[in-house]
Amino acid sequence: MERVFTRRDFMRTTALTAGAAALSTTMKSSSLFAAEVEQPFTTKLRYATLVGEIKADEIENLAKLGYEGVETTVWDIDPSKAAEGRRICEANGIKIHSVMRAWTNVNQGAEQAEADVKTIERALRAAGAYGASTILLVPCRVGGKAPQPWDFKIDFDPDTCMVKTVCEGDNAPYADYIKAQNEATEASFKYVKQAIPVAAYEGVTIGLENVWNGLWCTPEFFAAFVKAFDNVWVKTYFDIGNHVKYAKPEDWLRALKGTICKLHFKDFLMNKEKPNGGDFVPIGTGSIDWKSVRKVIDEISYDGFVTLESGGYSSEQHAKIFQNFFQGKDILEGV
Repeated sequence: MERVFTRRDFMRTTALTAGAAALSTTMKSSSLFAAEVEQPFTTKLRYATLVGEIKADEIENLAKLGYEGVETTVWDIDPSKAAEGRRICEANGIKIHSVMRAWTNVNQGAEQAEADVKTIERALRAAGAYGASTILLVPCRVGGKAPQPWDFKIDFDPDTCMVKTVCEGDNAPYADYIKAQNEATEASFKYVKQAIPVAAYEGVTIGLENVWNGLWCTPEFFAAFVKAFDNVWVKTYFDIGNHVKYAKPEDWLRALKGTICKLHFKDFLMNKEKPNGGDFVPIGTGSIDWKSVRKVIDEISYDGFVTLESGGYSSEQHAKIFQNFFQGKDILEGV
């Protein structure tokens, strides 16, 4: 779809230009990220971390560490208050690049779905006021008996994304799961689409994330689901560590090429003997080949923010980890 450049866009662009100038000044200071180091890749990644309420002292500290952006979890907020947060961040050369709306339940009946759509729209308006370009949304989840993560082999209709089977062999034990999957997919299409006009007005992309919600559990299927919206305001918010137990991050990234609006950054250690297939662990101590992931990010031409969603290290250590990853080095070198 072709988008008309409006006065709202002009005002937003002007504000972002001012923010970029402030950011340039900040990054030339004594940043732990050493932004001046030559990058060996064609794509440019930007450092960000999660925050709650925008607080001046926290933002000032992040600016000193060289962070370029934040993603806030505070979506249920009046736009005027969100605009105050934006001013705090821009004064420190930091962009609020995303708002985490997170879980909704649009597959739990029309009444619940309509109520959740209103919250998605509220998050989009808050994001517009924050100056964010994205909200993160997990539209729904399903339970029921499903295959082991590594056994998924989903056969689905590429036009409707309706699932036929979820693994090889007998699928009778998974009949209820398949039914729930298809109902959730239909509901997600219906109700996410309702929020698109607000997304377009605010200039904010709806970034769909998959978070162990029992849905779209293979790279090809999730990519088909997101692409089926066929709308510039619906993309993928991909978490590098979330789906290691289903497929390698490299496979997800390649399948989702062209749909990714933002990335989350954490690690996962595979262990098929554990109920969840493993555990989330500090970055660099899991099963992810970070050098390979960085190369694939370059291969698929993703430019933009990578937001930390992990613990286990100090802020200074995380800064070094980011630097190593962005430059394609051993991720824990010098940490």
